[in-house]
Amino acid sequence: MRSDEFYMHRALDQARQGLAAGEVPVGAVVVNAEGEIVGAGYNAPVAGCDPSAHAEIRALRDAGARLGNYRLDGCTLYVTLEPCLMCTGAIIHARLARVVYGAVEPRTGMVESRANLFAQPWYNHRVVVEGGVLATRASRLLKAFFAERRGDQGGAPTS
Repeated sequence: MRSDEFYMHRALDQARQGLAAGEVPVGAVVVNAEGEIVGAGYNAPVAGCDPSAHAEIRALRDAGARLGNYRLDGCTLYVTLEPCLMCTGAIIHARLARVVYGAVEPRTGMVESRANLFAQPWYNHRVVVEGGVLATRASRLLKAFFAERRGDQGGAPTS
């Protein structure tokens, strides 16, 4: 089995594709229990005129289409940024076994920053979560994107 860092590098590859497309550089991959990447996506709400086109949602859609099922039992999602409210809900509904993320999202993160939706007792499915994997690399990519948009070299919010 490959390491979490290996798969997070694949998510970072997706984030770079988003960056090249002019989108906020967030990337995600879905990995099945056998270690195969079965879904991938990067942020594309601007290009797709779709507010739901976050990296996580696109990766979940890709995995669901490839596997022929919206339930992704036994799969792990690797994403470069802490998931938001919408993505957290989709992760729970997809029945993912695990989520691994890179950088925290202090304004909208729903795993540790603003709330921990995965820990709520009313869900009938539990997701194991780990954060901080290659966080520096993910954060650096986001900060560079926002600094370029502002035309400076300073830090920036991550969403």
